[in-house]
Amino acid sequence: MSEASETVAGAVAERFRELYGADPQGVWAAPGRVNLIGEHTDYNDGFVMPFALPHTAVAALSRREDGVLRLHSADVEGGVAELRVDALEPESDRNWTAYPSGVVWALRAAGHEVTGADIHLSATVPAGAGLSSSAALEVVIALALNDLYGLGLQGRQLARLCQRAENVYVGAPVGIMDQTASACCTAGHALFLDTRDLSQRQIPFDLAAEGMRLLVVDTRVKHEHSTGEYGRRRAGCEKGAALLGVDALRDIPYDGLDAALDRLGDEEEVRRLVRHVVTEDERVERVVALLESGGTRAIGPVLTEGHASLRDDFRISCPELDLVVDTALSAGALGARMTGGGFGGSAIVLAAVTDVDGITKAVQEAFANAGFTAPRVFEAVPSAGARRLR
Repeated sequence: MSEASETVAGAVAERFRELYGADPQGVWAAPGRVNLIGEHTDYNDGFVMPFALPHTAVAALSRREDGVLRLHSADVEGGVAELRVDALEPESDRNWTAYPSGVVWALRAAGHEVTGADIHLSATVPAGAGLSSSAALEVVIALALNDLYGLGLQGRQLARLCQRAENVYVGAPVGIMDQTASACCTAGHALFLDTRDLSQRQIPFDLAAEGMRLLVVDTRVKHEHSTGEYGRRRAGCEKGAALLGVDALRDIPYDGLDAALDRLGDEEEVRRLVRHVVTEDERVERVVALLESGGTRAIGPVLTEGHASLRDDFRISCPELDLVVDTALSAGALGARMTGGGFGGSAIVLAAVTDVDGITKAVQEAFANAGFTAPRVFEAVPSAGARRLR
């Protein structure tokens, strides 16, 4: 464990002792993620390519045998929340506690005898930035309970349970990508994930070795997945699949897209959604091929194509995200696009090391000139997935 991880683990364990009067039985971490390419394809059984960030949710836990679940977060004002595990009900909690308690509910609903826990959490994943802060929170709890209760579940199984927690307990219709990325990514790689069968390939992604960087630009525009627009997009995709007679839009081949769009007739909104998903799956496959053949610089235009599709067909961008992309490209970026669910959050920018400072300055100045809140800019380094720290 790195010195930084040891310091974080020690601080979280110490706060646990202050709260609960005893040492925790362990400390675990799970990361947020950046999605390199493959947006809104996961709930269409398609392809995605995320990688884990160094930013994590860290949790100290101990088992309880009395059916009591006690929760505390360093990042939320308030004391310890106390719940009964046998009283957990889907969509009954609209607070931050829904994410960890939803995981407990999902484990119990799947037949695992989880009889309670004391939990203290601290996270460095920016909330609302499209970097999967909620998935990190869910996965760290799932991994910890898996270890403490000896459940023997693998990363992809934990991811499925966490997705169920967010879909059913929280009520957010998210796909499987975020939880799988947090649970299964490895350092120095992007994860090529087929969301239909959950098959995975770790694709080497070492930009530093090739003189490049990937920047995350957090616009600080917040989004809320569990309300409104995200759910409408998903419903529209499902309508498109039904009209085309397929199980999911994944089943529409790229070379059959034009014919499929013709069959949709005057369903213009559905046509746009279908076009994005089918072309985005093809973009993921193109990026994988480029990375595996050493053509890393050439992924830049593919990222930019993805942004245009998300902006014009899926219609989930916003002025701040478009400003990041347009400004970065004008300042010499190799490629840029929004990442995450949309309606705010973050964009990613692929750039040569020598251009990073100029691009960063240009974006900051563009935001100031537009009267927008100053963005947060940082480098995205492919990092380790969920793990036990102590």
